[in-house]
Amino acid sequence: MAALGWLTPRRRSATARSVLAGEASAEAARKSTQEAAATTAEPQFPVHGDDRAAAFFDLDNTVMQGAALFHFGRGLYKRKFFETRELARFAWQQAWFRLAGVEDPEHMQEARESALSIVQGHRVAELQSIGEEIYDEYMAERIWPGTRALAQAHLDAGQRVWLVTAAPVEIAQVIARRLGLTGALGTVAESVDGVYTGKLVGEPLHGPAKAEAVRALAAAEGLDLGRCAAYSDSHNDIPMLSLVGHPYAINPDSKLRKHARELDWRLRDYRTGRKAAKVGIPAAAGVGAVAGGTAAAIALHRRRR
Repeated sequence: MAALGWLTPRRRSATARSVLAGEASAEAARKSTQEAAATTAEPQFPVHGDDRAAAFFDLDNTVMQGAALFHFGRGLYKRKFFETRELARFAWQQAWFRLAGVEDPEHMQEARESALSIVQGHRVAELQSIGEEIYDEYMAERIWPGTRALAQAHLDAGQRVWLVTAAPVEIAQVIARRLGLTGALGTVAESVDGVYTGKLVGEPLHGPAKAEAVRALAAAEGLDLGRCAAYSDSHNDIPMLSLVGHPYAINPDSKLRKHARELDWRLRDYRTGRKAAKVGIPAAAGVGAVAGGTAAAIALHRRRR
């Protein structure tokens, strides 16, 4: 019994020290976790209720797979606005754009000139109505779900969301309306008495012109660009992306990807293959669409010859 009495106090004392050590360790772990979370967690974005913030989205290959102008051309061909030879050129340029993932200035200029010559003499109201039909036929299924979710997050936060594109403003407005966005900035074609003249007002909304449009809209709407976000796939839009406090590279071309990494901009990629698997996009479906588009373009090209 003497031996047992000698052991009991010591056993109790050891238990108390163990409890103290355990509590101290748990508290240290909790504080460490909180500190790590405070330093690594990103602040909530977009910020809810910030009416001086907005988001600006490029269209081609950012919100939608391919180029809106080429899809529009396909719809106009279906309505016999032009002949097969013109469609072959549109299809070839579209297939190249989707495979390369970058804008070729020569292709884009040819597409714009073709579109202007095609719509010359037609009424603006007619093209707006046709644009609604073309969206349903060729564009709706090509909207990137990931980018649409980003735009919706801004809308859910009570912010305004604008498309900013070199595509005709009438088409851009149709797409913006169908996606529930605030509005669109696009290239303006000249019209007199509601009829297209075949000329542009100024120049295409491309590159630096996009940045100027965003700057002007922000001033008119009372926005703080430092609290705004912009999204694009192209290095041509670096001027627009550099204007805002929250730039995002979406499906970026190689030059934009490099630039974004150097400046620690956020990146999102919703395309095919390894990158698509990462974000849950069915890769096989995407590859099939590209292959199908290329095959169709080649077939049309051969038919011309």
